[in-house]
Amino acid sequence: MSAREQPPSPLAHRVPDLGSLELLLAVARLGSLGRAARELGITQPAASGRVRSMERLLGVALVERSPRGSRLTPSGVLVTDWARRVVEAAEAFDAGAQALRTRRDSRLRVAASMTIAEYLLPGWLVALRTLRPGLAVSLLAGNSAAVAERLLSGEADLGFVEGLDVPSGLDGTVIGHDRLVVVTAPGHPWARRRGPLEVAELAAAPLILRERGSGTRQVLDAALAGSGGPVAPLLELASTTAAKAAVVGGAGPSVLSELAIGEELAARRLVEIPVAGLSLRRALRAVWPTGHRPAGPARDLLGLTAG
Repeated sequence: MSAREQPPSPLAHRVPDLGSLELLLAVARLGSLGRAARELGITQPAASGRVRSMERLLGVALVERSPRGSRLTPSGVLVTDWARRVVEAAEAFDAGAQALRTRRDSRLRVAASMTIAEYLLPGWLVALRTLRPGLAVSLLAGNSAAVAERLLSGEADLGFVEGLDVPSGLDGTVIGHDRLVVVTAPGHPWARRRGPLEVAELAAAPLILRERGSGTRQVLDAALAGSGGPVAPLLELASTTAAKAAVVGGAGPSVLSELAIGEELAARRLVEIPVAGLSLRRALRAVWPTGHRPAGPARDLLGLTAG
């Protein structure tokens, strides 16, 4: 490729930076390189160096220095006029970016799977209100699959899920752990057993289950897959609260988050059924679209989950 055909160097290599242009405008307004340097909070030698760099870059003299002060050359006057337009455009750019940040920081859209939405998020949001009193928060509760969809479609700024891993297209971090527990009403035959339930018995029993796509269902399906279960559910419900109410009412056994049943276990409205050799521990995660680390209120909320 000939020299004539070479592509131009990037604009940033051919145009002075904003700081240098602001310095030139200050020299034109104040008539002194020293006063311009003081206004911008830099030393006079640094200001002189910036002027020399601009002159080398542009190939023309911009400022004439004398004991009486500094004045622009004819080329400097012309360049200063161009510089003013560039700085004004940069100020408009900065104002627009600030408006975007203000809009972002005035609201927070959170999507969370049901257990986190019902039993953990309320406390975090109360703490967030202390940090950001004017923040408008909207909460979209659903299963883990729905949380991922809302994040990927731009409907939510930050999500929380309870499944086995981070959904495709998202990044995330573990914020805690939870345990799934087999529970029944006190009158169920399992509640009168002297020994633990076998995994095969649990896999073969019709259970009250959360719907497919929920983190609870995902963890249970994976844990029982090697034992041929779970079999077709007795009931399939879209919320932990509904499943818990069905178990308390005597409809049948279920597998529920330990976070959701503490009060019922303490009051003996539910009974925990041990299962030999079965671990149903799961990670709780904050998630966001890949490559878009939480910022503003979303970053603040994420920080509160670590407490």
